[in-house]
Amino acid sequence: MFDIFKKDKSDHKKNDNLYINISALLIHVAKIDENYSEQEKNIIKKTLIELGLSNQDLDNIFKKSEELEKNSNQILEFTKQLKNKDEEFKIKIVEALWKIIYADNVSDMYEASLMRRLTGLLYLDAKIVGDIKNKIKNIPKK
Repeated sequence: MFDIFKKDKSDHKKNDNLYINISALLIHVAKIDENYSEQEKNIIKKTLIELGLSNQDLDNIFKKSEELEKNSNQILEFTKQLKNKDEEFKIKIVEALWKIIYADNVSDMYEASLMRRLTGLLYLDAKIVGDIKNKIKNIPKK
């Protein structure tokens, strides 16, 4: 009977780790141009909520993600759980990544290089990622 509760805690911890890794990846992309803005933070938080994170857990997960990203020197650990998710889930992540990159209306060579690398790490077709890029790039900015 008590195994049920243990499993729930374990699943919750797995989900927390997934959200922390997603957020850390998004933060990493936001910081790559050395301009980590409030607009980018808002995109990250909105993405986490859209992916199912509760509002009550958002600040805690976001704080842990910033710490993880700050202390990490590679993106591989952020993508480990993501690569096994379904394509629709990964597409949502890629959309968020491009929104972050184009938050300042510019994609520099470091951001483009990172996205090419992430395309491979997430096992996504380059055409799909390119189509998402063009869709996000052509959204009128406020």
